[in-house]
Amino acid sequence: MDHFEITRLRQLPIEGVAQRIGLHVSRHKSLCPFHDDHHASLSFNTRSNTYRCFACDAHGGTIDLVMRHLGKSFPDACRWLADSHNVILTEWKPATQAAQSQPPTFDATRYEPFFERPWLSQEARRFLFDERRLSPAVVRWCRLTSWTDRLQTHWLQIPYYDANGKLIGMQNRNLDSGKHDDHNLRNVPRFRFPYGARCSIYNLPVTAMLQQGEPLYITEGCSDCWAMLSAGHKAIAIPSATLLSRADTKLLTDLATERQTTFHMYPDRDAPGERLFMQLKAALPSLEHHQLPPTCKDFADYYMSQHSTPSRPEGA
Repeated sequence: MDHFEITRLRQLPIEGVAQRIGLHVSRHKSLCPFHDDHHASLSFNTRSNTYRCFACDAHGGTIDLVMRHLGKSFPDACRWLADSHNVILTEWKPATQAAQSQPPTFDATRYEPFFERPWLSQEARRFLFDERRLSPAVVRWCRLTSWTDRLQTHWLQIPYYDANGKLIGMQNRNLDSGKHDDHNLRNVPRFRFPYGARCSIYNLPVTAMLQQGEPLYITEGCSDCWAMLSAGHKAIAIPSATLLSRADTKLLTDLATERQTTFHMYPDRDAPGERLFMQLKAALPSLEHHQLPPTCKDFADYYMSQHSTPSRPEGA
């Protein structure tokens, strides 16, 4: 099976998958099958399409849930999901038996050249500068680039770097999502991730630039992060409202301890946004809550409301 097919399986509704494997889901929660649970500690985040148990720390997406609950390997879990949701897959064949048990690895050398000389299509420029009204300097800092596939779908490529500037992952964003009438194009996913890409905290290189006691803003996704950077703040993002790993949490707590970094957040005006804030608050007690205006659903929306003029770079 290819990466597009795996992405389709990961986009299957997490609560629907949970019910198909026998869990009773009520109000985005169920009893956790991975420990002796009596208080429905398994929580489902429909925005990020993930699950997490706050008692035993079991977490993941649709494929992870099937693998762990049904005791299946990765390819068998994919086939089970495909069969139960009428998704047609090509055959998956591991190179070796050992490779099947190894975690996926991201081939950074394959993608690094894309970001050495970023190129923006007209569709990407329209999205970034006309629609989102972002600062050209921010777009250059984030090394955003673009490409068009054989179906003429336009994609924005978003690189993820670690704090030392090493490429660790990449996200492809469909710029045509929701704009096509053609059935085949409407089924193209909104996001694609290369095999093995690790996209946890976005814009980590900014942490190396923090001065002693300087504020750092935490946003819920790349779009909010670009808006926050364009507004003149140093910011990182947690994509799709996913939870922090232990390593990521330690990185942030070390900033608070070693540099006295103060953390700030404008949560999205919805239940997942507030839940994310509370989860982060548990790890970062100094995290300060800022309220968005009632008319704005997230910080990107607020930023655009304050910047009515497109920010096209000269010559664009």
